Formats: sequence, C-alpha cells, structure tokens
Amino acid sequence: MYLSNLQQDEIFVPSEMKSLRSLTQMDSRRGLENAIISNGKIVNVVSNSYGHVPNELFFKKAEEMLTGADLTYHKRTINRNDRSFITDFIIEDENQFSVKNDKDLILPMLRFKNSYDGSEKTSGHFGFYRKICSNGLHVANTEVEFSIKHSKNNTDLIMPRLNNLFDKFLDNDFYTIVQKFATMKNVEILDTKAFVKEILERTKLFRYECSDKNSDPSKKSREVLKILNCEALLLNEKPNLWLGYNAFNAVLHDVLKKSFSQQERLDKKLFDEIYTMA
Repeated sequence: MYLSNLQQDEIFVPSEMKSLRSLTQMDSRRGLENAIISNGKIVNVVSNSYGHVPNELFFKKAEEMLTGADLTYHKRTINRNDRSFITDFIIEDENQFSVKNDKDLILPMLRFKNSYDGSEKTSGHFGFYRKICSNGLHVANTEVEFSIKHSKNNTDLIMPRLNNLFDKFLDNDFYTIVQKFATMKNVEILDTKAFVKEILERTKLFRYECSDKNSDPSKKSREVLKILNCEALLLNEKPNLWLGYNAFNAVLHDVLKKSFSQQERLDKKLFDEIYTMA
C-alpha cells in the first residue's frame, strides 16, 4: 500500500524540435540552428545534428524492458519545469531486503532520466527504494547501457534486454550494498549534532551553523536532525549511521535545489563518507 502514493507527474508533455529560422525569420549561427520546444516553451537551442529524444519514445521503451523481463514494478514520475524528467521503476518481488527491521524495507529500483534542456544525460541506472523515507538511494554502480542512433529527421533508441542486467545488479551490487547498510545500522550515533556537523564539514553539502555569529544548527541542519530522530522513534531504534545517512538523503532530495544528476553524485558522496565511520 505504501507504493500507491508515489509521485505521478505528467512527463509526456508536448515537445518538438523546430528551426530557429521558422520561428524568428532570422538566420542563426552555425551549430545553433534549432530550438527544442517543451509544452510551448523554448528550453534549448541545438545544432542540426542533434537528435531530439521525446519522453514518449524513451520512457515507453524503458518500460517495455521491464514488462519483457516479467518484472512486477511500481512507477514514480517526476517532471521539473517541463525541462528534465525521471521515471523510477520500483521492483517488488522476492528480491527485497529489510535492514534488521521489518518496517525498514529496501527494494531494487531502476531510474531512467531524460531532459529537453541538456541538463541531464539520457540514461538509466539501478538503485534502491526505501519504504520509510520514500526516496531513492543512488549508491549502486550498475548502469543500463543503450544506444541512440539519430539523424536530422529520425531518432532510433536501441535498448538492451533487461533480464541479464537485473541479474547482474543483484549479483554485483544489491546484496553487497545492502550488507553495508546493515553494517551502518550497527553503529550507534551518540551525539547527533556532532555527527551532522562532521558530515557537513566533510561533504560541504550546506552549512551547519546559522551564520558566522550564530553557531546554532541552521534550518537545513535542524531538518536532518529532526528526520534522524523521528525515524529512530518510528523504528524503535537508537540513532545510527544508517538512519543518519537517510536523514541527509531526505534533505538532499526534498529540500536542496539540485539537478537529478547532482543529487545522485552527492548521494554517493554522503554514503561513502558516512560508511567510513562504520
């Protein structure tokens, strides 16, 4: 039931590539001949060699991979300003893991990204979905490789078969990383404020203090502490590194204004720094 309230943004917005000359009646510089229009707005200017990949093509091809592999999944879709988009396929089958607590469920997840403004590479990768915080955890290394063949008037997307890729992810990443999650859960955080301050000093994610003249925790720092303490109460546990990592992850995804790719890079950095404390 907790997967029934996943974010469902409209990602199949109207999009097209049109020549700037047809729009402005003016010549354009070589390499900047066309405009990408998304939902009635110009979001990018590209060359004649650029192959526009509509969401309808990319995300539907991605979903065909999962249905072809007979995987049971739930979808989450996010649209940021009609410019960048993701679809998360949360795979619900026997390949799930709980971190020493039946309430703390982790499922395999596939994330696919596309953008019309050039901010995101059209790509896909495996990750994890955590029930409690409803966020993706992007600490896996398994990428989904595919090829895009395009010409001025045609774009073909060639996707791989997912069966072997999913098995590879389970063998190489899933169980290895969730064991790290379990290790982190065994390390209690004795001073949560000191923990948050140290991680922020290491990662520079944001400032711990309110200001140079006020050493109290900033609003974002207080949010991390609030989530950490609330999850500990919810799971009837003491604060630990696993919950600390997820508290930072929640603020990273829900509060900070970062692109999808920036979130994923910072997620891995947070995980690596916190795991060194285990």
